[in-house]
Amino acid sequence: MIKNIIHDEDFLKQPSAPATKEDIPTAWDLIDTLAFHKEHCVGMAANMIGVLKNIIVINTGTETIAMLNPEIVKTSAKRYKTEEGCLSLNGERETERFESVEVKYRDMDWNKQKQKFSGFPAQIVQHEIDHCNGILI
Repeated sequence: MIKNIIHDEDFLKQPSAPATKEDIPTAWDLIDTLAFHKEHCVGMAANMIGVLKNIIVINTGTETIAMLNPEIVKTSAKRYKTEEGCLSLNGERETERFESVEVKYRDMDWNKQKQKFSGFPAQIVQHEIDHCNGILI
């Protein structure tokens, strides 16, 4: 179900709680909401739709991936500065990102996964995991 986007920075700055199997419907809501905003959005975290759970969804350009309890377990040594926008915030802001990250998470079937992301998909993952931790750009 397509949900409204939260813009309240005080709410967005709250760290999210671990997701459980019972939170999988929230991941589906994120997928629907991201698809609705696909022209100007490539990733979403559950807090952006009012749910303080560690759930993100990203669109890599070739696939949409839902991650429950995503955690970065490895990063590249190389970092770069960039500007990012956010559906929940106005304008673009400068930030720094790792060139590549390895993430462990649970998928929609609650199976453990580990995946490496590089370039723009890595940037999206880092942005959305920051949302889960209450960190805004």
